[in-house]
Amino acid sequence: MTKRLILTRHAKSSWDDPTMADHDRPLNERGKVAAADLGGWLASRGYVPDEVLCSDALRTRKTWSGIAPALPGTPILELKPSLYHAGPDVMLAVLRHAKGDTVMMIGHNPGIAEFAARLVARAPTNPEFHRYPTGATLVVDFDIADWQMAEWGRAAVLDFVVPREIVI
Repeated sequence: MTKRLILTRHAKSSWDDPTMADHDRPLNERGKVAAADLGGWLASRGYVPDEVLCSDALRTRKTWSGIAPALPGTPILELKPSLYHAGPDVMLAVLRHAKGDTVMMIGHNPGIAEFAARLVARAPTNPEFHRYPTGATLVVDFDIADWQMAEWGRAAVLDFVVPREIVI
């Protein structure tokens, strides 16, 4: 059996209000466009989650709401406060409780970049992978029957993109 993970860093957020709490920062205009482009990219390739595990920060929630309209169906959305600025071990623990066959996780750097790097058996050749800029999205498959079996270095890369590379 195969389980698929779509791992997305939130789209570009706004720094317009320096007094705003980090958790409450929205997407800027570029981020809104990038989220919509990511949705189109995912749909065009058939990468459609049945479950979304999303940090509860505003910018991750808005990233999902920008992606979602392009996708068919309505996946289960779970807001996970533990994903807010989570490190890789926390992210793996959250993933191991997933129920869907195709799970999308939306989080933050620096944790998401390290999480991605530790998951894959072989890193994508894209030079942006290790930096994992805003909107970066990795799609990997695990040859496992249950998410409890997910381990470091076992994910096979299917795709990796950053929003500025998307041509739809």
